[in-house]
Amino acid sequence: MSRSITGGVAVRSGRPRRRAAVAFASVTAAAVGLSLLAGGTARAGAPASGAAQAPVVTRAALDPALVAGRGANVGFAEQEAENAATNGTVIGPGRDAYTLPAEASGRQAVSLAPGQYVEFTLPSAANAVTVRYSVPDAPGGGRTAPLDVTVDGGHRQRMTLTSQYAWLYNQYPFSNDPGGDLLHPDWWITECSCVPSATTPAPVISKPFRPNHFYDEQRLLLGRTYRAGDKVRLAVPAGSTVAATTVDLLDSQLVAAPHVDVVAANVLAFGADPTGRRDSAPAIDRAIAFAKRTHLKVYIPPGTYQVNRHIIVDDVTIEGAGSWYTIIKGHQVDLATPAPDGSVHTGVGFYGKDAAVGGSSNVHLSGFAIEGDVRERIDTDQVNGIGGALSDSSIEGLYIHHTKVGMWFDGPMSHLTISGNTIADQIADGINFHTGVSDSTVSDNFVRNTGDDGLAMWSEKTEDTRDTFTHNTVQTPVLANGIAIYGGTDNTVSGNLVADPLREGSAIQVGSRFGAEPFTGHLWITDNTTVRAGTYELNWKIGLGAIWFYALEKNIDADVEVTGDHFLDNTYNAIMLVSDFPVKDLYSITNVHFKDIRVDGTGTSVLSARSAGSASFENVDARNVGAVGVNNCGSFHFTPAGSEFSVTDLGGNDGGGTTGPWLASWEEPNTITCDDRPPVVTPPAPSQW
Repeated sequence: MSRSITGGVAVRSGRPRRRAAVAFASVTAAAVGLSLLAGGTARAGAPASGAAQAPVVTRAALDPALVAGRGANVGFAEQEAENAATNGTVIGPGRDAYTLPAEASGRQAVSLAPGQYVEFTLPSAANAVTVRYSVPDAPGGGRTAPLDVTVDGGHRQRMTLTSQYAWLYNQYPFSNDPGGDLLHPDWWITECSCVPSATTPAPVISKPFRPNHFYDEQRLLLGRTYRAGDKVRLAVPAGSTVAATTVDLLDSQLVAAPHVDVVAANVLAFGADPTGRRDSAPAIDRAIAFAKRTHLKVYIPPGTYQVNRHIIVDDVTIEGAGSWYTIIKGHQVDLATPAPDGSVHTGVGFYGKDAAVGGSSNVHLSGFAIEGDVRERIDTDQVNGIGGALSDSSIEGLYIHHTKVGMWFDGPMSHLTISGNTIADQIADGINFHTGVSDSTVSDNFVRNTGDDGLAMWSEKTEDTRDTFTHNTVQTPVLANGIAIYGGTDNTVSGNLVADPLREGSAIQVGSRFGAEPFTGHLWITDNTTVRAGTYELNWKIGLGAIWFYALEKNIDADVEVTGDHFLDNTYNAIMLVSDFPVKDLYSITNVHFKDIRVDGTGTSVLSARSAGSASFENVDARNVGAVGVNNCGSFHFTPAGSEFSVTDLGGNDGGGTTGPWLASWEEPNTITCDDRPPVVTPPAPSQW
């Protein structure tokens, strides 16, 4: 979702809506490169020689034991570069926006100069790897860089890294031009604390302005299966002209043999080109038409197939050989005239019919990759991996890369199941249920490096109802939230793992905003884990909670049950309830219940209340709390009667920090404890409870 805190107008992925004149931390870099964006603290890497280094496998840069049973069940092993052997330099940790460490998994990465390497020890048999990396952008935008991959000193394969799908700049909706002038000089910006176009003398704005979205990833089949203990070395050739290549992590996995379906409409029989040289879209259309007449599936065998427009799907099953083998790849195409929906480009994607004409149903997509060519954010463009309306359908085992949104659905529609997919390096959202999506489930999906909400339910005009986001992993959304719920009825967010949000959002948001219908019935937020969440909101100049409730356009008064969640290593507070200052006397947040919660480490408080309303707490255990446990500002009237926000202690609320118990009797029910910007204490790393 496009982010908004106050005023301004902008558009969102497909629909116009209100938006803020956003403001962020000053970026004074005069050129684009690692030396200006490293942030944190640089240090030497792990020893590069001597005894073998045991592999360190993590999930979201955490000990897997800390997140057991939560997040997606993925088929790969994650290894952070900072834990591997290297003669490069570890950068970070750091959480400041617009820096390389902040956007890295775990807030650390390894910088390699030409001739340097990072070496990972395989924890289990593997025949494929994914490398998450960043290379500096070129002054005019777009650069390539070599990276050599060898296993145990054997056959070398060269990856060609690129900055073309990373590195965005400027104000929303961003640009690819590092030297560009302000997109909205009539917006207030924090860099000068002014509206540049209305300021005399005109402020000098450093360029590149607000660089972000630094990372990308590439996948590589190794050509054979290697054993546990074999070493994968990623090396920058000595002759590379790129000053610094940043490696964030390596995912290794054992990819199964290609799936084969001999009793299907094989797209090759209809003229599809598996070399990618010719456009295969017409052949795929012909295969779909034949399969529907003969009640067969469509099979797309191994190969790279060029598709530069939408493939319209209805009442059809399309299977690939597996997402590592069947790749549907396209170019972004300029439209001669804008489409009726406002699109000025088209590109590769599988789309159901529009809900206005009944949508599509009985569509089943599985086992292939969609590789897009989206390098800029134009919210009216329909250049998503999957789109339209799909009812009674399923999407499973896809890899979606370099599209605007991985999957964007415009309802009404119902009974869609999305499971076991990987969505990476998007310009906007990962998955969005927009307008009247009901009885649908998103489970076991892995979402990394989105340019907006990782997973969202957006009840604009028509409420989303009875939907479930369960056991997904969302990492490093560079804008907005890991998971966002904007209105709706009887929806569930459970068992997810959310890590490292960057700015204008946090791990989980419950928001009355963007024209959403009100929350009604129930909302269940259960058994989720967040880590290193809570960003610094530079319009408000305060830190957000790992989970935050935001009453901007309506009251939030449905029954909200937050149960069994773990909030780990919170940059600021763990829980935040807030209404925007201009509407603080119009809207409140009530009927929220926290139970069986663990909070391990807060930079400030456990609870920050900046709204009228109330919440109850039962068996909320906290440790390593950096400030007073309850920072209660209410609606900022500070009357003798106390805060406008009340806390109900239902018992079992234990632990705290240097200031004593996090929920002390003197704080109840509505003692004003407001510290608008408390000092931040860096919490220790989370550990077993």
